[in-house]
Amino acid sequence: MLSPHEFATLMLVNTAADQIDPTREELHTLLKRQLVAFEQLASGRQRPRLTSTGNSVLRAMVRTR
Repeated sequence: MLSPHEFATLMLVNTAADQIDPTREELHTLLKRQLVAFEQLASGRQRPRLTSTGNSVLRAMVRTR
């Protein structure tokens, strides 16, 4: 089960990935659970993105509201 902070971080990755600090602890948890992955940008910077599993989790959250 994800914590409220991890759910919030998952939503941020979906809507504002460029604004998230890549060292954020919740990102590492989401990475371990394979809900996010990092993509390498041409600038050399890494940006988090949702995996298909992460997308599924977000869709399930919306359906249960």
